[in-house]
Amino acid sequence: MIDFRPVLFVIGILLSTLSFAMLAPFAVDIVDGNSDWQVFAGAGLLTLFVGGVLVLTNRSPVRRLSIRQAFILTAASWLALTTFAALPFVFSGLKLTYTDAFFEAMSGITTTGSTVITGLDQAPRGILLWRALLQWLGGIGIIVMAIAVLPMLRVGGMQLFKVEAFDTQEKILPRAGQISVWITVVYFGLTAIWWMGLWLLGMTGFDAIIHAMTTIATGGYSSSDGSVGAFGSRSIEIFIIGGMLIGSMPFLFYLRIVRGGSFALFRDSQVLCFLAVVAVSAIAVSFWLWNGKHETALDAMVVGTFNTVSIMTGTGYTSGDYQSWGAFPIVILFFLMFVGGCAGSTSCGIKIFRFQVLFSAVKAQFRRLLQPHGVFVPLYNHRPVREDVIQSVMNFFFLFIAAFVVLALALGALGLDYMTAITGAATAICNVGPAMGPIIGPAGTFASLPDAAKWLLSAGMLFGRLEIFTVLVLFLPSFWRN
Repeated sequence: MIDFRPVLFVIGILLSTLSFAMLAPFAVDIVDGNSDWQVFAGAGLLTLFVGGVLVLTNRSPVRRLSIRQAFILTAASWLALTTFAALPFVFSGLKLTYTDAFFEAMSGITTTGSTVITGLDQAPRGILLWRALLQWLGGIGIIVMAIAVLPMLRVGGMQLFKVEAFDTQEKILPRAGQISVWITVVYFGLTAIWWMGLWLLGMTGFDAIIHAMTTIATGGYSSSDGSVGAFGSRSIEIFIIGGMLIGSMPFLFYLRIVRGGSFALFRDSQVLCFLAVVAVSAIAVSFWLWNGKHETALDAMVVGTFNTVSIMTGTGYTSGDYQSWGAFPIVILFFLMFVGGCAGSTSCGIKIFRFQVLFSAVKAQFRRLLQPHGVFVPLYNHRPVREDVIQSVMNFFFLFIAAFVVLALALGALGLDYMTAITGAATAICNVGPAMGPIIGPAGTFASLPDAAKWLLSAGMLFGRLEIFTVLVLFLPSFWRN
């Protein structure tokens, strides 16, 4: 029988941490004289109470987690955090239904960036800060999960990135804790740099911290309905482009730079491939805008690059209505949703390394067809790729596309139009944020969708963020058998 005590203990710690995070919007609303401070006080106390009870009633030495416990913890922690993170949205002046509040919280914690809230420019600052905090906390959680949990669970080829320190089950938790602390320091430092930069470029201190947190987390929640485009500053857009790229590359390399001065980041094939895809896509979109006389050469370059990087990294900021640009940019942006960033980053999507592994396997297969007696081994980062890794990547591709198709069909069955169903499913499963079409495009929100669609999209965000397998395995009867 599975021992749930370590799982509940860790969830209790996470809920307690979430309750302390509510102190920040609580303080902002107190200063602003907004009565929503009572909402954050009540929600924080309730969350702390539940978290404290779980910690106190499940105290036991947590030195190791079994594979099944790790799977349960990964999915259950995201669900538990979302359940309680939604409370401030329900009881605030926004008066959201719990369905809308859960959708907004799930979108925040998974760093998706889809929203049901309109009138952000007039919304209470406490709520705006809470949305940004959820994405910031979700970003650091995703990095730790990608470094310590997914390689252990061998999900979708993530075993390629197993940290050498995690050679045994006994080492995983303490070593993960140490690395998590250092990653958090780097993450906090990058956020501080982008906050200072945005403030110096003309944002208010509050807007700067909101956008710094959601840039490094590649989340995309803004303090304005017009997103980053509302600030009308090309220098701000260029600086945020840098932040989105930083957030989409492996954070372990930043840790190595800080601790040892290693610059392996610039030699990593995944990073180089990611930057190459970004560059080619941005040039193509920018050239289209300039050639179509949508923008001047400089504006076309900035706007095209900004929106391309935002969609590919899953950040979801917008600086213009890309739906008015024509079919070619929309097709590029749609497919970039699925590509995503690098493993070990805050970014989303299928991830660049999986495309590299698949390409290498296909290349080796073609060479075997031409030379049947030759021995050709797929390579990744100049190293041989094991057969089990290739199999895991192929399985992930199949399940990812299958989940997208099922979600799109389910949304269509609810009566949503073709564009909304297809792009809504894509933006949820890829954790991007804005979709396409008149309803949920860059100028719209998800508020008008039926409640059933919002629950389906919330499930899609969770599936995409936790790499599909991590959730689906819980539905296997054999998983729960001894």
